[in-house]
Amino acid sequence: MAISTVPAAPVKTRLPLVIYLLGAGTFLMGTTEFVVAGILPEIAADLGTSVADAGLMITVFAIGMIVGTPLMAILTLKLPRRTTLGLTLLVFAAGHVLVATSTSFTVILGARFITALATGAFWAVAAVVAAKAAGPAAGSRALGIVLGGGMLANVLGVPLGTFAAQLTGWRGPFWALAALAVLGAVVVYRRVAPDPGTGPAPSVRAELASLRDGRVWLVLAGAAIVCGSSLAAYSFIAPLLTHNTGMAASAIPLVLLCYGIGAIIGSYLGGLFGAHRPFTVLFTAATMTFLVLGALALLSHEPVATVVLVALLGLFGMATNPVLIGKAVAYADRATTLASALSTSAFNFGTAVGSWIAGFALESALGVTGPVVVGTAIAALYFVPLGLLLVRERR
Repeated sequence: MAISTVPAAPVKTRLPLVIYLLGAGTFLMGTTEFVVAGILPEIAADLGTSVADAGLMITVFAIGMIVGTPLMAILTLKLPRRTTLGLTLLVFAAGHVLVATSTSFTVILGARFITALATGAFWAVAAVVAAKAAGPAAGSRALGIVLGGGMLANVLGVPLGTFAAQLTGWRGPFWALAALAVLGAVVVYRRVAPDPGTGPAPSVRAELASLRDGRVWLVLAGAAIVCGSSLAAYSFIAPLLTHNTGMAASAIPLVLLCYGIGAIIGSYLGGLFGAHRPFTVLFTAATMTFLVLGALALLSHEPVATVVLVALLGLFGMATNPVLIGKAVAYADRATTLASALSTSAFNFGTAVGSWIAGFALESALGVTGPVVVGTAIAALYFVPLGLLLVRERR
């Protein structure tokens, strides 16, 4: 058999600018979701509530994303995608103004829920726009960059927000995020291309029909578990660092920075290698997340070990996200928007359940180590949907 010596056509490696702009949008939204984790004691003291109750700001946000992401994806299905992206950023800004101005914890939780609805819609549509703009060959890489915006939030947004809150009060970061979201709405609307006039019209029935593949639901289960395990620990990282590790509150932003650096590297590498070896990435990340959380539960009294383990938690805990979203969209065939939305819902379902259970563990005899123990137990479940998915793939 003759072997062709004709060189392959060069692969386009430069991604469109719009992908990075969408990544900037997810940066804002990743910051608002988790900046609360670094300032829980300050929020609790100002609002006259416990740290565990203040953690409901994370749980409620996650619940809003669970409900709102698929719901908003369906309600906005026939809207131009750039219109949806612009409107969600404006609603996001309005929710932050409410949080920054209210003294009622109930109102603040309601504003967080509304903000989460907008965030979920943005993430779902942004993922579809990015994948289509990059094309099939670079879709996983584009998703890695867009999701990397959320990871970058942990590198820069959350530590900077925590530091700013220590200087200006915990409401300061919410004012800043509101202003940046208004600016982002204008830029994204202008830079995202109009929807093409060709192709089949968006159809809710077609989207729902495309979700019949059982592999979609196995992927969604994996997405819920991976976030539930990592973020059960991360949501209450501040009390762990101050009580067990003995760090000053001023050191918390630096530890969050280490987590964020690990998360953005993990998201990028997961998207890069996951396009060719998805199950290698998924199983490696699952194993390491379980081991890292178990080690953190045992070694949280050792400052150096704790910082290293927190960074590794970001690295392995977030490496699977672009792979899982890419798999869900691929298995769902025509249900690209809804599959992306359900992936985001699944991530946040895991976050809500994990942080909720972790809140009980925090007030149990386990104390500040409780959330990490919860995360370790959840991480052990990750192998069930991954194993079933691998069996289905081999068939």
